[in-house]
Amino acid sequence: MVLKLYGATMSTKTRSVAQICKEKKIPYELITVNLPAGEHKSPAHLAIQPFGQVPVIDDDGFILYESRAIARYLAAKYPDQGTPNLIPTNPKELALFNQAASIELSHFDPHAFGVIFEKVIKGRKGLPPDESAVTKHLAALNDKLDVYEVILAKQKYLAGDYVTLADLFHLPFGTMLEGPGLEYDIFKKRPNVSRWWNDISKRASWLAVKNGVV
Repeated sequence: MVLKLYGATMSTKTRSVAQICKEKKIPYELITVNLPAGEHKSPAHLAIQPFGQVPVIDDDGFILYESRAIARYLAAKYPDQGTPNLIPTNPKELALFNQAASIELSHFDPHAFGVIFEKVIKGRKGLPPDESAVTKHLAALNDKLDVYEVILAKQKYLAGDYVTLADLFHLPFGTMLEGPGLEYDIFKKRPNVSRWWNDISKRASWLAVKNGVV
């Protein structure tokens, strides 16, 4: 049975899961959830995602939601298929991966989302951004990326010398920060961060879903 991916074409987290499917060469069928029409709050969708969000996968009857959990599941289920070591198995390498994944979740995601919430999500609702919040989140992001520069001066990727989920999780929000109307150029001014970002943002798996999941 082909993996079913419930989500929205331009949803950041749906694209994140679709990218992992591309990395691991996992065929999937996109089941489009119409967010503007409120389908994610319908009884049918709430039955598989009680928080009323996307994405969700159905893997031959196994239902799983939360994009990072889905990515970890797929990488663990298909360790030798497609890109290897998206989650390492060696205990020390796994510990470094968990450390890198925590860095993305704790230090990058909240501030990247903070900028996007103010500048993009509020705009879609016709609300003005809180520019002081934007400034605060951008300052925090720049502080965090200064530390990334130190880490990436010593190794190619955040968890070591090969790409893992911890790197790829940066792509949806990171790409938005470079998008039309934002273009904050937070990656390019640091040579090691720039090299890392260039590498992960040009992966074929991301380019395949960057402008929408199909």
